[in-house]
Amino acid sequence: MRRSVELRGAGGDEAERACRQILDSLPQWFGIPEANDDYVAMAGRHPTLLASAGTGAVGITTVLHHSPYAAEIYLMAVRPTHHRQGIGRAMLERVETDLAANGVEFLQVKTLSPAHPDAGYALTRAFYLAAGFRPLEEFPTLWDPANPALQMIKSVPRPPSSSRTVRA
Repeated sequence: MRRSVELRGAGGDEAERACRQILDSLPQWFGIPEANDDYVAMAGRHPTLLASAGTGAVGITTVLHHSPYAAEIYLMAVRPTHHRQGIGRAMLERVETDLAANGVEFLQVKTLSPAHPDAGYALTRAFYLAAGFRPLEEFPTLWDPANPALQMIKSVPRPPSSSRTVRA
């Protein structure tokens, strides 16, 4: 069943509260308390998009800008009750639209490497692959040896030109 979802920017305490609540609903993906504390703090300080359905936030995406040309999805999470309803894709499309409007050309995400067999993260990687991300590099010890990281990257789609001149 598709639900109506509102996407809007958030920051500060509101983003931190929503982040904590969403991560608490996903212990199989977000089970390291220190990492969760970092995600919460970053959501309060960096551009964060909330997806709301009904009375509360059901999804969150936090973006870090590394340069005028490159950004990173630092966090993307959707409550399990709302998985497979297009919320992650809608948040990603909104982020890409906003980044393109600001001249960002490249978007990256880091996720758990396939070197660590985890069915949930296999689904995460499949989501990003379907959205056009491609594996770039594996970092066996970036987070820690038990959690090898995979960096994935894609070009940010350019916004359509509002006027085109054709010359013969």
